[in-house]
Amino acid sequence: MSSGQTSEPWRVGVLFSQSGFMAVIEETQLRGTLTAIDEINANGGVNGRPLEPVIYDPGSEARAFGRYARKLMIEDGVSTMFGCYTSSSRRAVLPVVERLNGLLWYPTLYEGFEFSPNVIYTGAAPNQNSVELCRLLMEAYGRRFFFIGSDYVYPRESNRIMGELVRNSGGEVVGERYLRLNADRSEFQPLMREVKAAQPDVIFSTVVGDSTVFLYQTYHDFGFNPKVVPIASLTTTEAEIQAMGFDVGEGHLTGAPYFQGIGNDRNSSFVELYKKRYGDDQSTNMCLEAAYFQVHIFAKTLEQTNSIDTEIMRTSVMGSEFDAPQGNIAVNPVCGHTDLWTRVGRANRQGQFDLVYESSSRVKADPYLIGYSRNLAYA
Repeated sequence: MSSGQTSEPWRVGVLFSQSGFMAVIEETQLRGTLTAIDEINANGGVNGRPLEPVIYDPGSEARAFGRYARKLMIEDGVSTMFGCYTSSSRRAVLPVVERLNGLLWYPTLYEGFEFSPNVIYTGAAPNQNSVELCRLLMEAYGRRFFFIGSDYVYPRESNRIMGELVRNSGGEVVGERYLRLNADRSEFQPLMREVKAAQPDVIFSTVVGDSTVFLYQTYHDFGFNPKVVPIASLTTTEAEIQAMGFDVGEGHLTGAPYFQGIGNDRNSSFVELYKKRYGDDQSTNMCLEAAYFQVHIFAKTLEQTNSIDTEIMRTSVMGSEFDAPQGNIAVNPVCGHTDLWTRVGRANRQGQFDLVYESSSRVKADPYLIGYSRNLAYA
């Protein structure tokens, strides 16, 4: 699918939920994607051709992601798409892009233990967030963990990994509960009573979407103190903190490659660009940032190849580096995941995160945890 001398747009698919219970975070990923596309087009596009997004709203339904992916590839003639938050939605798209040889750019942290030649993974793998978060929690708060997750692939697999880290390092999982993906506020009240009875040192949350807001608000209503028993998460970003209330989110911890508050010039210009477009009261977050930088990596690769063909794009993007808002990152040629930064932040009263840990440089993606013993050497 080479360009020749045409001035026709480069058409790309965009699949993020603008409605339903996942819209609280996926809407920000859509914004990050469109911010990058507009930025690229304002600078003349790619080789004189603008990027043209073909956008669908799967409405937080995993199967709809698969249907729209087929529509993009078969009816719209699109071979590259940006999208998906949940692992369920990614897994619905995966057989489509593998069968029809498309390329999915996936900008969300996930459970690891996957490789597809038709996916570029730009969110964090477990070694880039779970390992250091677990280490910090055990050092600062204690060894008794209570796991709370939404009931689908990512939370169960993420908790399996975190459970190994905790148990093999001398800790204990004193409870593990899952709620439906669109659980309402009332479902968290009996759960909080159970947590109180178990007396954990840490609550580890893999709850996603609107239910995240209900979890933290119910915790707050029950009078828990985050200085003593914090909620620690890999999925709670500035977007969820804004939705739940800054006072509710204050003191809780998140492991992520990126927070709006990190201090570098590249991030400052990114945040300024985003706020100019969406308003001073809107915050960036790790999922938005990955959605933003992956479009730039795509465009940089497309400029070199002048072809959107999947085989050509994938071969050419391997090893590609980019000065992202989080810092310099690279697509790891060994596994098709991205070498990212590792950070842990504590939410403050302004709805932002203060850094409590930051890696000295980007961390190589290790989605199968080959380089880790699952033991933090506390035992």
